[in-house]
Amino acid sequence: MNSMPLFSAIVPTYQRNDLLAKCLQCLAPEIQTLPFEQYEVIVTDDGSEVTAEQMIRECFPWVKWVSGPRKGPAANRNNGAKYASGEWLVFTDDDCLPDPQWLEAYAQAKITEPFYLVFEGRTYVDRPRRSLAETSPINESGGYLWSCNFAVQKQLFEFLTGFDERFPYAAMEDVDFRLRLVKSGYKFSFVKTASVCHPWRAKGGWNKIKQHREATFIYLSIHAEELVNINSVYYLLFALRSFVNQTIPAILRFNFTGINEAFLEHFAYLYMSVLLWRYKLTSMNTLKNN
Repeated sequence: MNSMPLFSAIVPTYQRNDLLAKCLQCLAPEIQTLPFEQYEVIVTDDGSEVTAEQMIRECFPWVKWVSGPRKGPAANRNNGAKYASGEWLVFTDDDCLPDPQWLEAYAQAKITEPFYLVFEGRTYVDRPRRSLAETSPINESGGYLWSCNFAVQKQLFEFLTGFDERFPYAAMEDVDFRLRLVKSGYKFSFVKTASVCHPWRAKGGWNKIKQHREATFIYLSIHAEELVNINSVYYLLFALRSFVNQTIPAILRFNFTGINEAFLEHFAYLYMSVLLWRYKLTSMNTLKNN
């Protein structure tokens, strides 16, 4: 391999060796259509009780394993970037399955759209949805820049100081990165052929909802101006629209499977609407007093 490959594919992981193994199989030199001398794969591992070090050494010797900082996904991705020697960083998650042409598609985009320093790939699911309790970050048209599939020039990533490590969960850290990118005057292009499959997974229950809520308030504490977009009205309308347009039609289609999780999620949206209304009042009072 050359001393400076074109891409460093960074895969953060945390105690999910079974899923990670499937992801790495998709990134193998004999699977990816981009020549292996043009990319490297770095697994940055936040595991404590269980790590992927031995599995990678025995089954994936072409992968670079590094120990993570154990401060959450944002810090873990930044840790992987520190060890990267590629000109570009390409991020995916350990539960994603990159297509064989994933890296080659980004390499081609870099040639055909040389003025972009950031590219966003497509994220799709492996089958039709079977339950209201399933979720997946489906991205068929772009505009999100979710951390499970995007490429960024390493110098620009470093200029933006990477992901904000104040976000401790897998929530809102990529939204924050996208906002800072746009504020700095950079745009990103959607590359549909740079695809990864993100299989359906369980929603995660109340704990996942609580993490997303905490991350949202961290985001608003950093970007107070975003309260115009992320507020009580937004969550109220989102709860009503998703219930009418998605949940009600799906109840019969899925024969009520996962209905408890769906109602929990809608309750969380309404609760978030109340919390954001109180948050806005508190912020307004603070401004008046100052």
